[in-house]
Amino acid sequence: MFSKIVVALNDLPESQRALRAAIELARASNAELATVSILGDIPAYTSFAIVIDSNAPNAMREDQRRAHGELHEKASRLAQEYGVCAKGSIVEGREVQAVIHFLNDERADLLVIGLHQHDFYLSRLWNSVYDLAQEAPCSVLGVH
Repeated sequence: MFSKIVVALNDLPESQRALRAAIELARASNAELATVSILGDIPAYTSFAIVIDSNAPNAMREDQRRAHGELHEKASRLAQEYGVCAKGSIVEGREVQAVIHFLNDERADLLVIGLHQHDFYLSRLWNSVYDLAQEAPCSVLGVH
């Protein structure tokens, strides 16, 4: 049914539910599984930290990379428990465009994303989910 499944990862519980669904689908269809996360912008308050330590933005970026790397490692271990090999990637750029570019590069035929409860804090994420669903070059599965 699917040959290349991509699941979007972050540190929210919805993402972990999407990962589990993607693993099940990859196992059932004998598909490749890739995980992708987006390295976001450094917070605006970083400009204040530069006054104290000019290396602060670099350290913060490295912390982000390390956290994303750990997220992909955990996903890979979980997938291996189910007999699925998962390759992790960290992309940079604007959320939707970075994922779309990744999907095209990977020739994915399914994107699995976690759906978040709509509230004030997460309303920006809903816009990203909608945009991904509209622009993705493949099928999109939203997991609650």
